[in-house]
Amino acid sequence: MIRHWRWLVGLLLAGFLLGGGVLLLRSGIYGLTLFILMPVILGGLGAWCVRAQTTNVAVVAGGCAVLLASLGWLALGQEGALCIAMSLPLSLPLGCLGGFLIYHFQPGRLQAGATMLLLLPAGTFGWDVNARPPVFEVRSSIEISASPERVWKNVVTFSELPEPREWYFQIGLAYPKRARIEGSGPGAVRYCEFSTGPVVEPIEVWDEPSLLRFRVTDNPAPMHEWSPYAQVLPKHLHGYLVSKQGQFRLTSLGPNRTLLEGTTWYQHGLWPAEYWRLWSDAIIHRIHLRVLSHIKALSEAEN
Repeated sequence: MIRHWRWLVGLLLAGFLLGGGVLLLRSGIYGLTLFILMPVILGGLGAWCVRAQTTNVAVVAGGCAVLLASLGWLALGQEGALCIAMSLPLSLPLGCLGGFLIYHFQPGRLQAGATMLLLLPAGTFGWDVNARPPVFEVRSSIEISASPERVWKNVVTFSELPEPREWYFQIGLAYPKRARIEGSGPGAVRYCEFSTGPVVEPIEVWDEPSLLRFRVTDNPAPMHEWSPYAQVLPKHLHGYLVSKQGQFRLTSLGPNRTLLEGTTWYQHGLWPAEYWRLWSDAIIHRIHLRVLSHIKALSEAEN
């Protein structure tokens, strides 16, 4: 009877948490409440429901509770599989931690611990609403067997790229397809066409053949989400991973040898910022390498 009562209470509390999570997702608040606090509470709830008798059982129950909740987002059409997969390396260990903490709470302190967990959302939600995302920098480079003058013209505009073979682009990450420019010098506008839409880049510095620097005024979605539903458009696909500025720098390394560096300055509205930066840095670096490698191939083919 006690076990059935625990499961009933646990399911009601889990439903309440999932409902709160849906509200956060629909409001576009991707912060500490969603990615830190809720996994810990869900993990603790899972261990409490099964009345874990060992540390291992508590940890596994906590992790399973978070995994089931994550699959629930997918089943409800609130998130796509790609973003859920990115969140699991963060949320699963936190779920396990929640199970561990509940198991090791002394019975006399359990009520105090539960009260503390109930007070935490006010603090984390306050952070999520008021925190301002930092600006991050990603720099990638490649050496090209061609002069800076020859490389420059392929930096400014380049032909159609071949379809990507890399698995991370094939599963939905946005990738560049071609680039064109209207005008020349400061004030010109460069358009880099991605698989999800165009990136609009007004030129600020045109120092031929050494430096091309631009602002970014329009950003496409960073990925196509996979879902069992026809179309899933979570808030984070628009206005969260935002390129602010970029540049290409060309440095002569000697006769017919150029170092080409691509740099992007960007922000994202996801917390904890340093965790999500691991993903966004990796995505942007691979986009850089796709473009730089194409410019290298075009420039060296003209020799």
